Amino acid sequence: MDVFSLPSDRSLNICMLSVHTCPLATLGGKETGGMNVYVRDLSRELARQGHQVDVFTRSQDACVPRVCHDLGDGAQVIHIPAGPEIPVSKETIYEHMPEFVARVQEFAQSNHRRYDVIHSHYWLSGVAAEELSQAWGGIPVIQMFHTLGHMKNQIAQAPHEYASQQRIDSEQAIMAFADRIVAGSPLDKAQMVWLYNADTHKIDVIPPGVDLARFRPIDPLEAKAQIGVPAEKRMVLFVGRIEPLKGIDTLLRAMKQVAEDCGGCEGLTVAIVGGDPSESEEQMTAEMARLHRLRAELGIEDLVTFLGKRDQDSLPYYYSAAEVVVMPSHYESFGMVALEAMACGTPVIASRVGGLKFAVVHGYTGLHVPVANPNALAGAITRVLKNDALRWELERNSRRIAQNYSWHNISCQVFDLYTAAIAARDASHRATREPLPAL
Repeated sequence: MDVFSLPSDRSLNICMLSVHTCPLATLGGKETGGMNVYVRDLSRELARQGHQVDVFTRSQDACVPRVCHDLGDGAQVIHIPAGPEIPVSKETIYEHMPEFVARVQEFAQSNHRRYDVIHSHYWLSGVAAEELSQAWGGIPVIQMFHTLGHMKNQIAQAPHEYASQQRIDSEQAIMAFADRIVAGSPLDKAQMVWLYNADTHKIDVIPPGVDLARFRPIDPLEAKAQIGVPAEKRMVLFVGRIEPLKGIDTLLRAMKQVAEDCGGCEGLTVAIVGGDPSESEEQMTAEMARLHRLRAELGIEDLVTFLGKRDQDSLPYYYSAAEVVVMPSHYESFGMVALEAMACGTPVIASRVGGLKFAVVHGYTGLHVPVANPNALAGAITRVLKNDALRWELERNSRRIAQNYSWHNISCQVFDLYTAAIAARDASHRATREPLPAL
């Protein structure tokens, strides 16, 4: 079989790279979010379709099994020791990339793996992908960044929030050598072209998917009972990492105003899912501590509850119990939380930024608001809470639109991208081997 030829049964051996974060990690932590869900659910769906998927991630805990089969038949997560087996900075991970690459090669060799394609996620994985592709005879690389360093720098508010020059340079290099790049939205694609001078012809827009079997409407009273919310309460929900770019401070300020507009806090509750609220003030991240202080300053401690991380099995109950999900982000490459909420029939109010412009259809599945504008956000939340007809219409439309984003549909698009990249490499490989015609 030619090194780049597709197997006759169209089944592929896929090397999936998620170097800095494990797709099996509990969501809501500092380095866990939409990308973890994306890698996990895409890998699981590709395996269901008969492909072999090996997901390689850096080991952060020596007690975790080296190989985990939690993704089901045909997919496995391999924890690769590279540097200290504890959470470390991305700069430290970068220093240990040669060790990571070498040990992935050792695993492939010892398990007789011959991969057809590499799908790398985030810039650190792209760095590894280039070396692995060369070591394995030039197999094609599909890259998805999930977030971009240049975009992060545009909304950074403090020195430690800026992306390093190392990351920017690596993203530039990856866009040059990758065979194909996956963008989560048309704007994501445009930003790569504008900010990195990427080749527009090799960028394909494929949005993330949503697990429709898990995220589905649940009776609100049942959902509230499951998560311990009183039946009479009206819940506003945030789900995501606790970091400045998520705009949670804007939500807190908005909810102060909403409570006043609705005649007090008694009938309202705000749930913040993400982070670890059990930490002492000394242990808290700077952002979590700042948000706790802000909540106290606003006098809304009885209104807003920081719940900490929640596993995905419990999230449908939170979405279904909520009147509205709020995403006040300063930047989102797509915003998978929006899809999850919509699949549960919950309208979304989101900042008019990044992929949220496309994930949420203004006036149809939710509402858009300007970024970092508490007054506009408060007005949108109050409008949804007070207008039952509008909220019910948004709920119906959300469920309908979410059906288009099933992981089956999305994985088929990704598979087509794999086969196109493999075919292009195959044609290029043959062209270099064929002798020139005689003169």
